[in-house]
Amino acid sequence: MAENKNISRELLPEPTLRRLPWYLAYVSMLHSQNVEYVSSTQISKELNVDSSQIAKDLSFLNIKGKTRIGYEVAKLERELRDFLGFKRHHNAVMMGVGSLGAALIQDSGLSRYGLNIVAGFDVNPLIVGTSICGVPIYNVDELNTRRKEYNAEIGIVAVPVDKAQEVAEKMIAAGIKAIWNFTPVRIRATEDVVIQDTSIYSHLAVMYNRLDAQNTKVK
Repeated sequence: MAENKNISRELLPEPTLRRLPWYLAYVSMLHSQNVEYVSSTQISKELNVDSSQIAKDLSFLNIKGKTRIGYEVAKLERELRDFLGFKRHHNAVMMGVGSLGAALIQDSGLSRYGLNIVAGFDVNPLIVGTSICGVPIYNVDELNTRRKEYNAEIGIVAVPVDKAQEVAEKMIAAGIKAIWNFTPVRIRATEDVVIQDTSIYSHLAVMYNRLDAQNTKVK
């Protein structure tokens, strides 16, 4: 497989970027089981993604398998992890330390994928001044100073809906370059700010709709 260090991430379509972590999770499992090679056909069966699509996705990274052998698992895992940025550390601040915010801070799995939540911010006096898993919780008024102190470029938003846009604007003013939004609000920002929406409610709506459709078929 060719090295992918100089591949521009701007070239990849978003659907491809969304599939790459699936491939990584699967080959990481194979690596832990001491499997040496895997074919696109095997990956296809496990992930329900067409084998030709898998080959095309990996070709964006200049990753090619060997004829009749497949991909070298250890190398494929390493190159996927490196390309996706999971090997590098990205400091983030947690905006809103309620049940969801606190759960994200406690999720050790995020750090394994390069996301380090270094500080939390809230307005609740019962939460401010405490810490969760060693992560200090500050008043929102300290965001500008603390953001610089911790050199954080990512802000995670888990505040009430009516505060989402206001909090996002405060983060951007403080120097945050990317926002991971867990609210159902569509945050507005300039084009130089990366925004990734992860609306739990949207996923619930889709799941409920599909479930209702299945139940209707059964009846």
